[in-house]
Amino acid sequence: MLILLPPSETKRAGGSGPPLQPASLALPQLLLQREAVIEALVGLAADADEAARVLKLGPTQRGEIVVNAQLRTAPTMPAIDRYTGVLYDALDAASVPSAGRRWLGAHVLVHSAPFGPVGALDAIPAYRLGAATSLPGTVPLRRLWAAGVTAALADLAPRFVLDLRSEAYTALGPVPAGTASRYVRVVSEGSDGAVRALNHFNKHAKGALVRRLAEDRPRIASAAAFVRWADAAGVRVRETPGGELELFA
Repeated sequence: MLILLPPSETKRAGGSGPPLQPASLALPQLLLQREAVIEALVGLAADADEAARVLKLGPTQRGEIVVNAQLRTAPTMPAIDRYTGVLYDALDAASVPSAGRRWLGAHVLVHSAPFGPVGALDAIPAYRLGAATSLPGTVPLRRLWAAGVTAALADLAPRFVLDLRSEAYTALGPVPAGTASRYVRVVSEGSDGAVRALNHFNKHAKGALVRRLAEDRPRIASAAAFVRWADAAGVRVRETPGGELELFA
């Protein structure tokens, strides 16, 4: 099973790893795209006013421009530790036992805007860039990433993909046609039996799900096997007629 996670806008600063090595990241086929985005972000940082406009930064956020300027030289840490926010706080990867972290490294890709999908244990620096940002001097991120990411995922040939990304990031790299996959939506069931999509608890439920998977380290090769694991683990999921999975929070 391959799990695709979204990134988070909030990230931990610093790190103890060596500077970014784009060629060492997962899916090395994406090196040219990675270099193009890194070069554009570093170049943009040379004009603070333009960078603030493009990245939609307020006066108190201008430190993010310096972060982007240092993309090639800043210290790194594993992607699964770099991100913070609701999903990653619920996952709490730092407290996952070593066997679970190895499982995350083998089964999880985090889909970043500047680096594309990276392995959970791939070393990355802090950065500021969202999926919807249009960088001067480059084609829109969707055009830059989508076909290459889909092809790289096809090369991995995963037997089953659990897609926990937001729709903005699925657009930057759709799961290959013909690959068994399920897109996950977080829902709740009201006292009236009606099922409603959740916003506030969406990210928390996804993080808790990945935490449980890292603890159990199951071998899952199909949607049916995932549903069986979830039922046994007390995680309520349901397949929809449209071929998605509903995760009940």
